[in-house]
Amino acid sequence: MAITASMVKELRDTTGAGMMDAKKALTETDGDMEAALDWLRTKGLAKAAKKSGRTAAEGLVAVKVNGGHGVAVEVNAETDFVAKNAEFQEMVAGIADVALSVADVDALQEADLGGKSVATVVTDKIATIGENMSVRRMSAIDAESVVSYVHNAAAPGMGKIGVLVGLTGGDEAFGKQVAMHIAAVNPASLSEDDLDPAVVEKEKQVQMDIARESGKPEAVIEKMIVGRMKKYMSEVTLLNQSFVVNPDLTVGEAAKEAGATITGFVRLEVGEGIEVVKEDFAAEVAKAAKG
Repeated sequence: MAITASMVKELRDTTGAGMMDAKKALTETDGDMEAALDWLRTKGLAKAAKKSGRTAAEGLVAVKVNGGHGVAVEVNAETDFVAKNAEFQEMVAGIADVALSVADVDALQEADLGGKSVATVVTDKIATIGENMSVRRMSAIDAESVVSYVHNAAAPGMGKIGVLVGLTGGDEAFGKQVAMHIAAVNPASLSEDDLDPAVVEKEKQVQMDIARESGKPEAVIEKMIVGRMKKYMSEVTLLNQSFVVNPDLTVGEAAKEAGATITGFVRLEVGEGIEVVKEDFAAEVAKAAKG
């Protein structure tokens, strides 16, 4: 029986399975919709799809370094309990290994991991562990040397925050200190040159509006803004921040003393930017009781 696009769409809408999985299910069952649904359930794909709407904001960030190339990958799950699961951690470690040889997260999803695509491995794990999961982000860095650091490590090379620092010169000990600083302070960029101009302009406008509330003349306000923007840069750019290891120095000054140039960094934190809707269970019960 010919498998039409409308049949694939119907099965996808019913199960939430991926397009290729739905098409394969229909092909394997000669277009029998009920049999195809059972085929997906047997493979664990329909079960995984039912969980896909649930928020996965926990999980792990894994970091891997190979010479002058480093990657950080965020793999999410629904609960911190699963993040501590050895089976989940093994999967995350494998995904991070694969990430060393791909360009971005889309390529990572399609990359081979033990004879299956990473996306399929994750789907299978959803079925066996019983929580929604996703490979959310991947960032890479290339430099003369790359140093990694994991904060709140759950296992070697993976934890709640993963940091990579690119260096020219210096040594691993200094790179580790900088990585720990980045984990703690979370700079927005390496330097002023790397900041989004729109972000800088917005901050400048905010500071001008605040200054104008004082009623001072524009000439005075302009001088005030110079100082305030300098302070802003010292707070959000890595090289201008006070070094947590030695607050008397900026990170840039500390790098110079260490004979190093920091060429870039990556910082990924689990769940960063994911909006989690917390349900008030007691309120829901009370609402239901009232009809």
